[in-house]
Amino acid sequence: MDEKVIGKNIKQRRLHLGFSLAQLAKLSRFTKGYVSKIENSSKTPPLGTLAKIAAALNTDLDILISENVKPIHDMPLCLVQANEIKEVIQRGTLHRDNYEALAYKKLGKNMEPILITPGFEEEKIFSHEGEVFLYVLEGTYEFSYRNEKYILQQGDSIYFDSVSSQVGKSNGEKKAKILAVTYSYKRS
Repeated sequence: MDEKVIGKNIKQRRLHLGFSLAQLAKLSRFTKGYVSKIENSSKTPPLGTLAKIAAALNTDLDILISENVKPIHDMPLCLVQANEIKEVIQRGTLHRDNYEALAYKKLGKNMEPILITPGFEEEKIFSHEGEVFLYVLEGTYEFSYRNEKYILQQGDSIYFDSVSSQVGKSNGEKKAKILAVTYSYKRS
């Protein structure tokens, strides 16, 4: 996914709501400078950051990461075939994470299924409101939660409250492949 599209979508939604950069920064709990860098495509945000910004903008994460998404109302079933899966963020090197959106067509959902191919280096520590389920499809995944380390092998799963600090990385000869399902509490 092109960072320029993400920045454009965030800015467009922010202006549509009549928010200043400072207001969005306060709502998302980031600095004004950081939000500005994201909007101007000079900083690639991690998925957790995008989820916080989406919540602050009271919108779906898919609205921020996709080109030409039009909200589809009352969609009881969402089918995304293998050739339609969208790469959300590619970090470009062997050491960085890749994210693929598995249900991007369904807007307004409470759960977000994502295929993650984590790099070999730990990225920024994440935390956000909600819950997360991780299932290791391939490889070995080293996961830290509340400063405790866990080694997950193919077939292992873990479910946790995502408000606590968490970070993970591939461990071994090849990158792991993780099915992640995040649940975000909806604002009222």
